[in-house]
Amino acid sequence: MAPPTSPRADVAPTAAPSFEDDAAGLGRGRAAAFVAPALVLVAVFLVFPALWTLYLGTTDYRLTGIAASEPRFVGTDNYRTVLGDGDFHRSLWLTLQFVLGSAVIGQTVLGFSIAWVMRDRSGLVRRLVEGLVLLAWILPSSVIAFLWIALLDRDGGTLNAMLGTPGTAWLLDHPMACVVVFNVWRGTAFSMMLCGAALGNVPPSHLETARLAGASTWQTLRDAVFPRIRGHLLTSLLLVSLWTFNDFTPFLITAGGPDGRSEIMSVYVYRTALGDGRLGFGAAISLLMILINLVIALVYLRALRDRGRARTADAGMAEGAAA
Repeated sequence: MAPPTSPRADVAPTAAPSFEDDAAGLGRGRAAAFVAPALVLVAVFLVFPALWTLYLGTTDYRLTGIAASEPRFVGTDNYRTVLGDGDFHRSLWLTLQFVLGSAVIGQTVLGFSIAWVMRDRSGLVRRLVEGLVLLAWILPSSVIAFLWIALLDRDGGTLNAMLGTPGTAWLLDHPMACVVVFNVWRGTAFSMMLCGAALGNVPPSHLETARLAGASTWQTLRDAVFPRIRGHLLTSLLLVSLWTFNDFTPFLITAGGPDGRSEIMSVYVYRTALGDGRLGFGAAISLLMILINLVIALVYLRALRDRGRARTADAGMAEGAAA
């Protein structure tokens, strides 16, 4: 039997393809072809509108008239006018009330409460409650708005008939309260589903230990549940807050009235840009809304990062104690 031959020194070994460089084995050309349609959609529907809005915010562009065909560059005049506009201040304040009452307090608290109460219920009861909550979320906004107008109508409204208060104009007397309750009822399903999934990650042994120790419900939530699902709650708060801040659906039931008492920022932009025809001014407001959204997102992301650091420090201390 011939002895095995050694590899020639002048022949370089063939480098094996790196899994990290091309995990799917497509090659750069085919991978780029797969990604290209998504990049085109992002460019057309996100990048271009953002750049166009930034440009419009520096002009006096209008929907009609001479400024529609020959807009003038005005620099930062629109932004200075917006920041000094009383209507902008009012809409910003109403929007913050809307986000705090609807997203932070309403949807997140109610969604978690439903998920907590339903976690140990039988399959039929749980599916029934979750189905009813989801139904409000998946129905078209126009249908939901019609139902709420019928519920809150002054003359033949269902709520007045139930309470025995004929003639009460809920949408005129309490427009922001109606808008907040309407949005809580409509959007609680997302927080409920996310919190329900998060509660599934809480070890049952932790809850059983808290029960045997005689802990109250609040003590159980504070010491055993919230530390485990804090990241899920912050994620829910981030997404729900951003969605609520930019929500336009309340326009369908109050149109921003009466007298602007429910004119949140999305409705204010609509009235300014399309109602008054001042597209340049409306674009400046839209850009300010984007900046406010970024601030909200950064606050939540900072909280998530601090949580990650705390968990890393706790893990390090645990390893040190074990050693």
